[in-house]
Amino acid sequence: MGFFSSLFGCNKPSDDTNKDRPDEQASTFVSEAAFEANRVKQTTMAPQTMEQLRGYGVTDESKLKLEYFFYTNTKEKAEALAKKLAGRGYSGKHDVAAGDPSQFVITGWTTPMSMRNEVVVSWTGEMCDIGYRFDCEFDGWGTNPNQ
Repeated sequence: MGFFSSLFGCNKPSDDTNKDRPDEQASTFVSEAAFEANRVKQTTMAPQTMEQLRGYGVTDESKLKLEYFFYTNTKEKAEALAKKLAGRGYSGKHDVAAGDPSQFVITGWTTPMSMRNEVVVSWTGEMCDIGYRFDCEFDGWGTNPNQ
């Protein structure tokens, strides 16, 4: 797990609408409203995390792999997202979420990327968008500044 991954938690989606649906496995995991709120939250937190990384010697010239986290409610959605991310050259896996057996976690590492704020914020927004297209919630990222 990445050095800063604990900043983001590994939370269930902020939208609880699925809890009352009779067929949770076939239901939508991330509503549009939850996606929009999460995208704002994640892209706001990214510069804050970057500021903390600066204190550990990470500069604009640094290139680091980022560890990513997504959640969803079916194995099929998890597999599809994992395949999409593998197509970008990312390593990763998916499995039943440890804290909630009705959810699946997709996690892995990116290829090394520039640690300029604008690059990381843009990537964060893109991960939110990709996750939403696969009905998965991007739960954030972490890294180890000593790679």
